[in-house]
Amino acid sequence: MNNAAISLKCVSKFYKYYEKEIDRIKEILTGNPRYQQIHALKPVSFEVAKGEVLGVIGQNGAGKSTLLKVLAKTIIPSTGEIQINGRIAALLELGASFHPDMTGAENVYLSCAIQGLSKKEIAVIYDEIVAFAEIGDFIERPVKTYSSGMFVRLAFSIATHIDPEILIIDEALSVGDGAFSRKSFDRIMDFKDAGKTILFCSHSMYQVEALCDRVIWLEKGQIRKVGSPVDVITQYSELVRMASPKEESLDKTSNEEKENFQQQVESTDVKSIPSIVDVLVRVGDKVGNVHKVISGESDLEISVVFDPGEGVPLASVAIAFSGGDGRILSSTGSVHDGVVLSLNEKGQGVAKVVFPQLALLRGNYYLDIALLCEKGLHLYETIRRAAEIHVEQKGLERGFVVLPHRWENMND
Repeated sequence: MNNAAISLKCVSKFYKYYEKEIDRIKEILTGNPRYQQIHALKPVSFEVAKGEVLGVIGQNGAGKSTLLKVLAKTIIPSTGEIQINGRIAALLELGASFHPDMTGAENVYLSCAIQGLSKKEIAVIYDEIVAFAEIGDFIERPVKTYSSGMFVRLAFSIATHIDPEILIIDEALSVGDGAFSRKSFDRIMDFKDAGKTILFCSHSMYQVEALCDRVIWLEKGQIRKVGSPVDVITQYSELVRMASPKEESLDKTSNEEKENFQQQVESTDVKSIPSIVDVLVRVGDKVGNVHKVISGESDLEISVVFDPGEGVPLASVAIAFSGGDGRILSSTGSVHDGVVLSLNEKGQGVAKVVFPQLALLRGNYYLDIALLCEKGLHLYETIRRAAEIHVEQKGLERGFVVLPHRWENMND
């Protein structure tokens, strides 16, 4: 436990299920159990080292949220022992401790006190919390009058200003409207860079692999596999694809989350965020969003023009080819390729990539265009199916792509 921030031994969580309400009364009168145990989390044991970023993945109902809530102490485990070395901040149900009739200022003190801070300690960070939340005079109004965006801003600001040694994140790396979303993302990345311990739960395998040192795969309330992000995510992704084929994309943000990101939140400091202005797809002399190409012969040229926004480093661009079933067949990004984008004479960001002698084989394909932060992690905007590519071929090769290869004469 010397180097462990978190240690779990045989921790589980089950709930009592009564088939009929009368069974509760019968249990009290007779003393005999009349319930069934529903296990949300079966006994799990593992440690998280100080400074480690641990990913938690699994399908819906696997027990991910239950595990994080147990660690955040919002629910009590049914069995087992948990040892935590350091203060925890949990980005789970933001604002769950808020009292609707109390002002934002009063809720700051209430929430921080729940986390164990003294009144003097809260006073030291109070101004920073208010400034980061950017809700202006609303801090003196009851939180029941807040928009959902303002509510999230204040809750996030409180959670990340109590100087936690351990940060628990469920699903989203960032919250709130577009500008604040980037700001909150930077705040979380500061925790990672500072060597804080982070538990990160997400359905975005791209972000999990990019951020985490190790990954736990939960299935039906149990740990199925623990290991490096590459190994665990590869096996998990293949199982998910076989069990329930779904569209895959660089954009894993739900429509509901997008709406939350795009809310108009009352603020005295509204900044524009990067956004895609135009996408040009060229084959030969033709520019359009539907193209016919010849495998191994046609050059495909993609140009992306974007508004760079204000107060943020120049964005990056990623491009993905997907098949008719939505599965990504290949992708590339300016960050991964070590390319730093530039501005044109109009002050717009520009990115251009060419796929010479396109290696895709016969079939219909789509292009997804993603605009991300300079680190290639935080998603600003995605254009799904920005173009259709219909590939024809002259040979009889099968599959999706021709891999670089050569034939050698064994007699030489």
